[in-house]
Amino acid sequence: VLLMIQPTFDEAHSSEWIQTHILDPTHELVILRQVIPWQRIIDQLVSFYNPRRGRFGASLRILVALSIVAKLRQLSDREVVEQVKENRYLQYFCNVADENLPTFLDPSVLCKFRTRLGEKGIARIETEVFARLRQAGVIDRDTSLIDATVLENNLIYPNDVQLLYKAFGKMASWAQRHDLPLWWEADHLKKRWRAFGLAAKTERPTYLAEFYLLFAPARETFAETVAAQTLAEKEQLDARPLIDLLQRLDTQTQQKLAGEKHIKDRLVSLDEVEARPIKKGKSYPSCEFGTTLQMSFNRQGFLITAENFIGQPGETTLYGGTLDLFRQRMHGDPDTVVTDLGVRSRHNFTITPERIDHVFLGRSDDVVEEHRDFCRRARSATEGFIAVAKHRRGLGRSLYRGLRGDRIWTRLGQAAYNLKKFIQRYRAELIAEFSLVKLGLLG
Repeated sequence: VLLMIQPTFDEAHSSEWIQTHILDPTHELVILRQVIPWQRIIDQLVSFYNPRRGRFGASLRILVALSIVAKLRQLSDREVVEQVKENRYLQYFCNVADENLPTFLDPSVLCKFRTRLGEKGIARIETEVFARLRQAGVIDRDTSLIDATVLENNLIYPNDVQLLYKAFGKMASWAQRHDLPLWWEADHLKKRWRAFGLAAKTERPTYLAEFYLLFAPARETFAETVAAQTLAEKEQLDARPLIDLLQRLDTQTQQKLAGEKHIKDRLVSLDEVEARPIKKGKSYPSCEFGTTLQMSFNRQGFLITAENFIGQPGETTLYGGTLDLFRQRMHGDPDTVVTDLGVRSRHNFTITPERIDHVFLGRSDDVVEEHRDFCRRARSATEGFIAVAKHRRGLGRSLYRGLRGDRIWTRLGQAAYNLKKFIQRYRAELIAEFSLVKLGLLG
């Protein structure tokens, strides 16, 4: 039966090809190719496709491998496709045959693949990779290290005048798509924008008031224009979010002009609407723009859970859910929970299961004396794990848009982080023999 998407895959390389081109059997991509459960992942993803309708889909084996290796090497879609064409180890890892190499995939297909799978599908890839390592006994559940950081969004440092000017660009794009003339003086707006760029920082409130006087009537006219146009239902639905967004910006600007400093759900970007200003008590940067990334590790340094939240929810409120998710993913309770003072509350002590022997919520006297040094060292290690995740594994800045994009970025990054951690421990000979046997790397 001819299917639009293949639920299985065949090995693209013969034993002769492998002997000729794969000269280093200890290369990390050779090892990870053996570790990753390709068929189990494909089984989880075929349900996102209609087997009888549409065009023939690209190989799921190739798409999954490209998505993972792009995070392992921190490459863009275009870069990872180009490097596969040049690198035999990448071809072997991604299962790309020589005869298809020059045109095996257009980079845009990777974006469409992520869009089709969404958060749910990408989470299945990460879950299967994690389950493979856990079931092989590679990941211990002895300790849960919990902390939060910021996943920054890919945006320039915002200011209120810039947001208003960006809003004009959004309305201009909509007008161009519908062949409508602009309803404001574009040349005058550009001149005032240039003047703002040359102005001193102390003059910003004056320019904000000036740009708002230009923006307010333009926004009202935009809403009236959309209502007056005989648009298809889909076009009306597409315009509605922009109308609502500009209304939010209008209200926020009025609050700013009125002198309010703390504005709830403050917009910092018209492209990253879910991004929020977040302060984590650091001297630099004092404020970051993105989503809160709640993480938990075990003492080995594997990333057990990673969740994105809009804004800055209190760490005390996130603790219970993170601990429950840790227990769920590890199929049991840790012996020790370690976190910082930001999580400390009577409620969090109460909701921690009694089966957990040691609960360290930021103070040494939370645990018995003989366990204090372990907890302090574990707390220090947490900061190191987060630093590696952010600065060396790509979890410092998301290049995908929206909260949905941030969650996709995080789950792919989590899979890559744990595979890198596995390789690190494998090189240091810290993986038990029975685990290597289960993974097919020994015996």
